[in-house]
This record gives sequence, C-alpha cells and structure tokens, in this order.
Amino acid sequence: MEQHYGILSILPPIIAILLAIRTKNLLVSLFVAGYVGVLTISSWNPVLALFNYVKDFIYVQAAQSGNANSLVALLFIGSFVALLTQSGGSAALANKVVHLLDTRCKTQIAVWIGGLIVFFTDSGNSLIVGPAFQSVTDKLRVSREKLAYILDCTSSPICILVPFISWGIFIMGLMQKEFDQLKLPLVDYDVFLNVIPFQFYAIGTLLMVPLVAVTGYEFSAMCRAEKRTIEAGQPFWPGAKLAGGGTDTSWINEKATPSVAIIPLIVLFGCLFGLLIWHGFPFKNIPGSVLRASLSCGYFLGSLCAIALMIRQKICNAEKCFNIFIEGTKDMMFIIIMLLLAWSLGSICKSLGTAIYIVELLHGSIPGWIIPALVFTVGAVISFTTGSSWGTFAILIPLAIPMAHHLGAPMYATIGAVLSGGLFGDHCSPISDTTLLSSMGGACDHFDHVETQLPYALTVAAASLIGYLISGIVESKFVLVISIGLMAVFTIAFGKMFGEKLQNRINL
Repeated sequence: MEQHYGILSILPPIIAILLAIRTKNLLVSLFVAGYVGVLTISSWNPVLALFNYVKDFIYVQAAQSGNANSLVALLFIGSFVALLTQSGGSAALANKVVHLLDTRCKTQIAVWIGGLIVFFTDSGNSLIVGPAFQSVTDKLRVSREKLAYILDCTSSPICILVPFISWGIFIMGLMQKEFDQLKLPLVDYDVFLNVIPFQFYAIGTLLMVPLVAVTGYEFSAMCRAEKRTIEAGQPFWPGAKLAGGGTDTSWINEKATPSVAIIPLIVLFGCLFGLLIWHGFPFKNIPGSVLRASLSCGYFLGSLCAIALMIRQKICNAEKCFNIFIEGTKDMMFIIIMLLLAWSLGSICKSLGTAIYIVELLHGSIPGWIIPALVFTVGAVISFTTGSSWGTFAILIPLAIPMAHHLGAPMYATIGAVLSGGLFGDHCSPISDTTLLSSMGGACDHFDHVETQLPYALTVAAASLIGYLISGIVESKFVLVISIGLMAVFTIAFGKMFGEKLQNRINL
C-alpha cells in the first residue's frame, strides 16, 4: 500500500467542507484547508508551508498545460457572456423563445436536451448551455439553482457514458492495465460498453431531471428556491453571490434584436464543431488541449461577431464594447481563483495519500457479493472529500478489479460501482471543479447550488446503492430498471413528504 499520513490525510478535505458550510466563503475554506495540508507535509513549519503552498501547488497547478488552457478559456467565456447579456440580445431572444417554451416543464427539458447535445466536455457543457438559457429560465420563473442543477446533471454524468472522449479513454486505459496484469481475456472497449448498464448513478442522475420537470415534485432546499422564483419572480436569493454573473445589465438597450445573440451562438458552435471535426471528431479521441483551444477560438470569434452586431445595430460604440469585453474577463476572476485553489487542494490530498488512507481503513476480509456496494460507497466518500472523480478512478480501479477477480465478485457491476462512486463527488462536492463551473454557467450562488443539489444527488445515490447490493447477488442489466424505479419512487415520495408539487404554467 502506498504511503499516507494517517488520519491527517483526511483533515484538509474535512476542513474545506466544514469551513465552507460554516463561513459560506469557499475561497477562505479552500485556502485554509490547503494550507493545513501543506503544513503536514512541511513538518509543521508555518513559513515553509506557505512558501511550498505557493511554489509546489498553486504555481504548479496554474502552469499545468491543461489547467492553464482552461483558465484562458474562462476569460474568453466571460467576455462572450458579458457581451450577449449587456447587448440585450439574450433578453430579446428570451422574449421570442418564451412563446415556444411556455411552461416551466418545457424550459427545464430544453436545458436538459441542450446539455445532452454538448456531451463531449464536462466543463464546457455548463459554460455553453448555461448562458444561452439564463434569460429564458428567468422569464419562465425557473430558479438559478434549478438551472445550475440541470447543467451539473448533464455534464459529468453524460461524459462518463461516452467511450470515445477523454473520460472513456482514461477509464479504459486504467481497466486494460489491470486486465493485462491479471491475464484476463477482456478488451477494455467491450467491457466499457457492458459496464454502461451498471452505471446506475450516472443514468439515474440524467433521468431524474425530466422526472422532476414533468411531475413537478420538488423537495428540500430546491423546493424553497423554486417557490421563491415562482411566487416572487426572484431567480436567486437576495444577497446571493453569483458565480460569473456579476455584470451590470441596468443599461441594456431594448432595441436589440434576437440576432445579436443567435448569430454569435451560431458562430460559436460552428467554429467549435468545425475545429473538432477537422481533428477527427467523433471518430477519434480529441485531446483536451485541442478541445479547450477550440472552445477559446469559438468564444473569441463569437465575441467579435457580437461586437460587430452591437456596433451595426447602434446598441453601443466600439469603446463601450471593448469595455464590456474587459469587464467580462474580470467577472471570471472569482471562479478562476476558486478553480486554482480546488486544483491545489486535490494535488495536496494526493500528496497526503487521502484516498489511499480511506481505502486502507475499509480494507479487510469481505464477501464477494458486497464488493459493488462497498466500492460505490468508498468511491463516493473519496470523490466527495477530494472533489475528484478521475483521482478516485485512478485509485479504486486498480484495487477493485483484482478484488472482484479473486473474490468472485461480478466484474461489470464492480467497475460500474467504481465509476458511479467516483462520479458522485464530481457531481455534487462543493470543492469539485464541475460543481463550481455549473454554478458559474447558471450564474448561481455556489453554496445555494450545492445546498439545493445535494438532496437530489443523495436520492439517486441511495437508489444506486440498493442497485449495487442487488447486482452483487445477481449481475443482470435489468437491475438498472430497478435502480431507476427506486429513484423515481424516492423522488415522488420525498416530494410529497418534504416538499410539494409546484405550479408548471406561469402567467406572464
């Protein structure tokens, strides 16, 4: 077993989560948690710990090519969102679309479909779909918390089901290495396809969105947020700190036409898909650097198109457009700092051996039938405390596959349980970058997003856990039907016990 720092290994993520809940300040929580972790590594020398924190973690994460690409892309995205919002084009488009999406149910389904279409990137998903629907959801009185929730449900949960993007390639690489070492006659691609019906959490999360939209049943904090928006017309709570949504829209020109939003969006998607197809999509795996560069190019060209249209329609002059462009980048600084600190905390947890320690705590003599449920639970704990799904996969797949092989546990169900457990934290942990980006895409207060989403995520997790207990005894793809059915029953039951059925059609 690899090295860890004992109980001190789990101290940083626990501090981050508890401090975030207590203070409602994620920047302070992430920084303090990371600093405590580096203190442990630096033999409790406070000065050396601060130096190492900046040099070995924050700088390293900022300089890592994939992370640096994402940070640059965020700047272009911020400018694009600011231009579309302040031009009045988004509002004009919302006024047109609202006649087609005349109910809250249709609006939520439309956002969900948009998320399914942008299946090739977990981070870009929220940042593409969210800004396009913000004005529409506000108009139809769907809360920003619900928008962020739908964005989060159609980011990682859809990516993990696709074999030919980075998620699938990474997972298959981990699996094939273990198959080769155990001399098992299994092919990673075939196994990945067979594992899909056992990804109960991903599929359950995707299907819960239309279920809630159609039935109207909401519960817990999400019910309160939706009632606020329906009854008072407030998309978010007073005093909410919006992630990426702080631009001033008070001066919006009412003469703007929907074309100011539609044409830049067409340019964005045309550039994005054009570049991806040029690099072999969907028949080849697209490197992350190519995807992020394509996103940046698409958003930049979309911004230039928006500026040209704003000048042509005399919405504002070139100087004002440039100022909006720059202000948009400033709106991203909060989310950029959060991402840097979250990435740093994940790296610190890896150095401390956080995941290894959690696995070691639960290691022992166990029956084969309980392995799928066990690895799902362990994966959920690891991913939630570290905010990393890929890190959880990297730790658990090399442990779970040999364990399933030697103890006679069902292989497909075990791998599916690892993926579902790892996905849980990536989907709803307050320190997950995907959760942060969903808050930003929905222009929602991050803590409000976490608070409203977590009960729904736990509902799917409970149904998934029961599914894995059953799959440990009977490895059948039909268990997926049972898991989905339990999710539906739990959702409606919780809606009746801890919430209510909310109004669908709004009188505008």
